[in-house]
Amino acid sequence: MICVKNLSLKIQKDVILSDIDLHVEKGKITGLIGRNGCGKTMLMKCITGFVKPTQGEVIFDGKKIGEEIDFPKDTGIIIETPAFVPYYSGYKNLMELASLQKKIGKHEVEEVLKKVGLYEARNKLVRKYSLGMRQRLGIAQALMENPETLILDEPMNGLDNECVALVRSILMELKEQGKTILLVSHNAEDIRVLCDVIYEMDKGRIIN
Repeated sequence: MICVKNLSLKIQKDVILSDIDLHVEKGKITGLIGRNGCGKTMLMKCITGFVKPTQGEVIFDGKKIGEEIDFPKDTGIIIETPAFVPYYSGYKNLMELASLQKKIGKHEVEEVLKKVGLYEARNKLVRKYSLGMRQRLGIAQALMENPETLILDEPMNGLDNECVALVRSILMELKEQGKTILLVSHNAEDIRVLCDVIYEMDKGRIIN
């Protein structure tokens, strides 16, 4: 589904990523683990087309990112802390995003808010959300159009134990539905519990 070949990234004289090879199989959860600052997020930006690598390529469902397509199709993405309009409610934020592609409407937005446990807080302004609530809203945004692929960078950040368990159960349910998931985390427990295939990253390299 996703194939990263010999990918490297330099920014000025700094080597951020070096000779990355990574494969994400369709219908599985692939985990990428590593300490903060090891290059995980920058790799996700290359995979999703937000950053152009210095060398190498990303093939997404048979098409090369940056040449045949600019961004992955039919993909829900979380990279870093999700950004929302703070003076809109959680519900209005999702409805505004849903209006861009017009794939879904009110019913789907309400259902995904229920799924992540935010339905009761749907009319609350996002600026009054806790970090964990904003993170769950980000997960809702990634899920709401029912994409075939999910690329999730640290989706458990800011979540308490109960919400971590909720998100884990959502991801396992999506895997059972045949979805393809790339999960990035510095938390070994999340990776161990959820992932079929695990890559470890350190200092801009894959080390296993």
